[in-house]
Amino acid sequence: MTQGASIPEARVSVWSGWILVGLFALIPFAAWGGPLAFAPLVGLAGLMTLRGLRIIDADRPAAIAVVVILAWALASTSWSPYTPEDLEGATAFKLIAQAALYWAVICAARDAAAGPRTIALRVLVWGLAALGLLLSIETATGAAVYRTLRDALGDPIRADLAVKNVAQAGFVLALLTPAATLAAIRLGESRWLILPMGAGCIGVGLLFATDAPMVALIAAILAGLTVWAWPRIGPRVLAGFAAAFFLGAPGFVWAAQKIGLYAQVEASMPLSWALRMGYWRRAATWIGDHPSRGWGLDASRMFSPGIKLHPHDAALQIWLELGLIGAMAAAVFWASILAGLSHRERDLGRAVGAATAAAYLTYSAFSFGVWQEWFLAIGALATAACLLAARAPSTPRP
Repeated sequence: MTQGASIPEARVSVWSGWILVGLFALIPFAAWGGPLAFAPLVGLAGLMTLRGLRIIDADRPAAIAVVVILAWALASTSWSPYTPEDLEGATAFKLIAQAALYWAVICAARDAAAGPRTIALRVLVWGLAALGLLLSIETATGAAVYRTLRDALGDPIRADLAVKNVAQAGFVLALLTPAATLAAIRLGESRWLILPMGAGCIGVGLLFATDAPMVALIAAILAGLTVWAWPRIGPRVLAGFAAAFFLGAPGFVWAAQKIGLYAQVEASMPLSWALRMGYWRRAATWIGDHPSRGWGLDASRMFSPGIKLHPHDAALQIWLELGLIGAMAAAVFWASILAGLSHRERDLGRAVGAATAAAYLTYSAFSFGVWQEWFLAIGALATAACLLAARAPSTPRP
């Protein structure tokens, strides 16, 4: 009975591993061609691995937080000033589907068979190295490769828009570099493959004036070193910072305004950062109108021109739309994930997990809307990559 029952499970593990091989092979193309493609790609992978979806004991705190956010988001549509015009704009229903499909991808990474898992990790390492090399060329030539391709396809694009589109690939590269680094180390691949990954992130930041990938890479390194140096206490400290970020974001803005510091800093910032700080200031003000229940899901879209689409800060967006209940659920989600990395002994996989979480939270604090499908998709993809790399046995180098 035991042997017969294990055969379907083994087939699912092998199938899941090969799905991840295909998904990882598409990462460089989706990142460079347009990160919006990650939402359907990861969603399709989740659909194809849905059979392996399960929740283990370690998942329960985060899973409960996700359920609370989904339920409250769905309920808040009854008082939200935003009314979707079609199914595409129905964020609540899309979030429910994404939660299931993206979680299935994470489960696939956790259960993938050893053979395809190794292949998937090699594909990840070489693919990100190629992406980093391509981004280095693009930053040196002003996105010439991207513009040449668009011209060849009969869809020319302005140079500034080409730079902006290519720079988005740096966000994906920085988020996945920690897991790819671990995979290269565990599989015994050349350490030189790590160099173009870092060069691509730095090049985008310096030459394309996109700060977030470089800042995310620095945050990832600091968080990873913290967990490596203090494997028991470090993750708990990071969990405390994450909880404070989601619970205290409005209070931080209010306090800085109270002492007059906020206006001084906002006035001295470059235009892009001054715009962000303006969004944060207005969001904190409107949060005070409905601090408990929030304004409702996607209400940020209705505050233009004070806020354009979203506040460009995950914590403030959750507070603005879902209030204290949403903020508490988000704090529990991230705190449980980071605190779960605590261990008695040093572990490189746990350090890489913390590094990846720090990079994602950096983007959440400065760049993207919290409900953007492709942003949630690359979060699931990065989690899957970390799980695969952490499970890979170390290969001794000659």
